[in-house]
Amino acid sequence: MGFWSFFHNAEITLESTMKILLLFPPDWLPSEPYLSLPALTSVLRPAGHEVVQKDINVEMYDLFFSRPFIEQVAGRIAHELNHLLHVEKDRALDEEESALKKQLLQCTPELRNQIADDVEKAKSILRGESFYDIDKLEWATNILHQTMAFISLGYYPAQICFPPIETDLVYKPFMSSEILEAIDDDQINIYRDVYRQLIAPVIQQEKPGMVGISIVQQKQLIPTFTFCKMIKEEFPDVHITIGGNIVTRTRDELKDQEQLFATIDSAVLYEGESAYLQLVSAVEQAKPLAGLPNLIYRDDSGIHANEDVCSEDLSKLPPPDFEGLPLDKYFIPKLILPYLATRGCYWGRCTFCDHFQGYVEGFRTMQVDQIVEEIKFLKEKHNTRYFHFTDESYPPALFRKLSQRLIDDKLDIVWTTHMRFEETLLDEQVWKDVQA
Repeated sequence: MGFWSFFHNAEITLESTMKILLLFPPDWLPSEPYLSLPALTSVLRPAGHEVVQKDINVEMYDLFFSRPFIEQVAGRIAHELNHLLHVEKDRALDEEESALKKQLLQCTPELRNQIADDVEKAKSILRGESFYDIDKLEWATNILHQTMAFISLGYYPAQICFPPIETDLVYKPFMSSEILEAIDDDQINIYRDVYRQLIAPVIQQEKPGMVGISIVQQKQLIPTFTFCKMIKEEFPDVHITIGGNIVTRTRDELKDQEQLFATIDSAVLYEGESAYLQLVSAVEQAKPLAGLPNLIYRDDSGIHANEDVCSEDLSKLPPPDFEGLPLDKYFIPKLILPYLATRGCYWGRCTFCDHFQGYVEGFRTMQVDQIVEEIKFLKEKHNTRYFHFTDESYPPALFRKLSQRLIDDKLDIVWTTHMRFEETLLDEQVWKDVQA
């Protein structure tokens, strides 16, 4: 198989010793690992590099839903209330301040203790068999919403939500000037505390030479650049790289943002496995970064965008490596592993979609033999039968062929994917095969 030959070929570089910290930032759904870090880890470790991968997104929600953090927020709320009471001695509060004061006064020690007790129970429900009890699940979900409302008061006027889709830090993540302003805002920017509690201690302990951060969507830009600036302030010699589809799609804007780019050292565009592996080797050996593929980088003379690009041969990539991720902390009762069998979209004709910009080449797919072998490997290694095929749009032909192969090999997995419902899928036998 392709990925076994990859491991064999990587043995020639096992003397490499660069330690790399890979981070997946908030905000994202904390129901399963995101695939970018395990994909990078799977090529870095066989090349001899020590990798520490941290899903800061799920670690953050685990932190938020804990007594220590609730007590920390209560301290912030008390400080804000004292400030308003002091202001009130000199002048009448305006309408917004009066409404805020009323909310803060309701945050009694009794309420704080109740939230701290309830939120731990709510976490247990989401992660256990009680998840399937609709009444318990509804209670737990409501508790998490109440907890986030309490936390938001401590960082007023930020609205921090769970799930994170509606989180609003007031600052606009699509404007560089507002990202720069948000980075240093200790009142609103909760991600500064996330850095202090979840990232700084790891860097102090692990002492990585490089930090890589994978960004999926726009709302992750403020936390990402917050982390980058705080890392640079505390650990200036660490080489920081960002990557991900959103970085590729905003590459032209990023090159022109000198203040924003000053918080990082490089950005990897398009697919990252081979490109980041080459970057790590160059940084480790103090070689020039000019000419490396898929790279924008900063040096003393400015910001440079290399012309060379590369894409991945899927048959030569190893399966994702999830070792080191907190697989027991996801907010779901059964571990779900993501898996990607294709890259790009076979359809590629939706005028509203710009996701294709994340790839140099067009649509590619693994062979069914490789897909089945890798799924079997991951199933046995992590003792789970639940998979999320995260392909942009699963091709109907591959869907039918793989479904039959999974049946023939008695792989016994439960899987979900994203598909464009085409006429070829109207055959009733297709769905009988899938459910067999």
